[in-house]
Amino acid sequence: MPTSCRLSVKTIPGASRNAIEGWIGEELKVKVTAPAVDGRANAALCEFLADQLGVPRRTLILLRGEKSRHKVIGIEHVTPEDLRCKIEDLIAHR
Repeated sequence: MPTSCRLSVKTIPGASRNAIEGWIGEELKVKVTAPAVDGRANAALCEFLADQLGVPRRTLILLRGEKSRHKVIGIEHVTPEDLRCKIEDLIAHR
């Protein structure tokens, strides 16, 4: 049975740098340099998260929020506990 989880993200497109800013309630605030044009910010968000989490890009799927700053990303082969630990570690070392 494949393991997967969901990550709620508040995306800030057009930022000066890509960065994980921390938690806003249950949403992870993530800045990306790509503009919110033609899906570029969504692609940049998935690429950046995959890189930061150390998972292949193909394991991330935009489930909801294609045209919104509030998104839900599905991540395969990662448990919710592992995801939370990885994110907490990234926030602590930024």
